[in-house]
Amino acid sequence: MPRPLVATIHLAALRHNLSVAKSRAPRAKTWAVVKANAYGHGLSRAMRAFADADGLALIEVDAAVRLREAGWTKPILLLEGFFEPADLPVCAAHGIQFAVHCREQIDMLKKANLQAPVDVHLKLNSGMNRLGFTPEAYKDAHARLSRVGAVRSITLMTHFANADDPSNAGLSLSEQVRRFEHAADGLSGPRSLANSAAVLSHPDLAFDWVRPGIMLYGGTPGGRSAHDFGLKPAMTLASEIIGIQHIDQGESVGYGSRFIAQQPMTIGVVACGYADGYPRHAPGGTPILVDGHRTVLAGRVSMDMITVDLTGIPDAHVGSRVELWGNALPIDEVANAAGTIGYELMCAVAPRVRVIEE
Repeated sequence: MPRPLVATIHLAALRHNLSVAKSRAPRAKTWAVVKANAYGHGLSRAMRAFADADGLALIEVDAAVRLREAGWTKPILLLEGFFEPADLPVCAAHGIQFAVHCREQIDMLKKANLQAPVDVHLKLNSGMNRLGFTPEAYKDAHARLSRVGAVRSITLMTHFANADDPSNAGLSLSEQVRRFEHAADGLSGPRSLANSAAVLSHPDLAFDWVRPGIMLYGGTPGGRSAHDFGLKPAMTLASEIIGIQHIDQGESVGYGSRFIAQQPMTIGVVACGYADGYPRHAPGGTPILVDGHRTVLAGRVSMDMITVDLTGIPDAHVGSRVELWGNALPIDEVANAAGTIGYELMCAVAPRVRVIEE
């Protein structure tokens, strides 16, 4: 028998969440972001589920090529652009679009002898200070790109740092928009600004292309819960109780003996641990569902197992179903208890976890 830990990918939920994104930005085209193996959901599954997207966006050049080889004929975008000159002929041959965010990339483009035209996305650093040209350098970068013979089109692009918190004291959404509008003033080409948070909360910023990511997988980008936004969880991570211990007051559970029973307790052992992608730093009290009943983590997360409080679930037994996150237990709630975000939990599911789809 296989180990009972299974990640179920809900294709209908992926399709539903894409439809929510498209309904929020009805006049825009949609890049479905599928980086990091589609946030842990599987690239090929995402390609099928997002058949109605106008394009797929990701980071990895080899994954972009795999999408083409798997039959995806619509646009593909590399959000970090290309990394070395050898990537350029690959992009040109497969019709893969890419971001341009620095002078070095423009220099490589100028020197490349490409056999097919390329479509580029000129990235503005509007304040996030990761990738992109400063507002002062943006028009010059656009002019330099326009003089590269192989460049067929230029999309104007930036990325929001705080679209889920528009009045953020460090960098407001309105200030990023102002910087973009100033830098792009007088430049032609489609605009691409909105990530998941902007699509959900600021549809007026949708413009020509939107780039939803986490919302497609049923997670919230912040501000409100995924359920409040009308999103459905696309991944359920579930396992079973594989052992039960009855302990007395004062006894401890797990490595470090950090959990001490304050009364007689029943402890269930679950086949899932940090080697499977469950967060090792999840504290006691992190929510768990056992046979549909809410309970909590008790004791430190081990490599292959976690321990949960079964005291209030008298019918729990070896073989009882355990939902770690999914349809009945939002991944963002688990992530919040563990001091992280749903993005990380999705992406961290380990290769040894059995994956099925429905």
